[in-house]
Amino acid sequence: MILDTIKNIKYINSGNFFLIAGPCVIEDEEITYKIAKRVSEITDNLKIPFIFKASYKKANRTRIDSFKGIGDTEAMNILKKTGDTLSLPVITDIHAADEAAVAAEYADILQIPAFLCRQTELLAAAAKTDRVIVIKKGQFASADTMEYAAKKISGNGNNKIMLTERGNFFGYQDLVVDFRNITKMKKLGYPVILDITHSLQQPNLEAGVSGGIPEMIETLACAGIATGVDGIFIETHPDPAKAKSDGTNMLHLDKLGKLLEKLVKLRKAVNSL
Repeated sequence: MILDTIKNIKYINSGNFFLIAGPCVIEDEEITYKIAKRVSEITDNLKIPFIFKASYKKANRTRIDSFKGIGDTEAMNILKKTGDTLSLPVITDIHAADEAAVAAEYADILQIPAFLCRQTELLAAAAKTDRVIVIKKGQFASADTMEYAAKKISGNGNNKIMLTERGNFFGYQDLVVDFRNITKMKKLGYPVILDITHSLQQPNLEAGVSGGIPEMIETLACAGIATGVDGIFIETHPDPAKAKSDGTNMLHLDKLGKLLEKLVKLRKAVNSL
């Protein structure tokens, strides 16, 4: 099982789904630690395997003046320190082949952003770090074609692969999750994650900043658990309105505990069928 290879992950035999959660991007050390600590407390109580997520920079922004990060090295140091202090595995995005080996020094898991899931050199470089690699399915891609993205990792000697569903473009400014994709990708033999909050983005708005419909987070999360996802991905923040990236589709940190309690009960019901 791939989760077995991840340092500091807990509760992998609990029967629960695993959770990837955190802020969209590293904003500063204080808020990063605050979010990680609170999510860790919630998941410890519910015995949910937890991986802390934060991007060290945002390389894909619509507007040139959008927040991109506090500096790569500073952000990666904060991410690693947070994981080490709380004994949590951490995941971050990479955007170019030359970032893979560097990010692997700080993160336990590397994530390939959806727009980059076909970038051969990026996938090959990620594979060679021997980290677990999470590939997000592109908003333009079918579930079946993710076989070829995965082969770009496995063909470079790394079988520690996870795949993420995050919706498909529906027109210019909306995304829709086709839950058949979860079943199809699971047939490829890899753990499948549902990225709930990014699936609720409204990209390409005229203002140049993505919108979102966070009131649908619970609906999508319940549907994903019922469909049989192995893990869920949720970006969360204590004040989404002030988050420096993706605040419009984030879950308020205060709402995370109640949602996860419901999903754990749903998971048990599904497993009992």
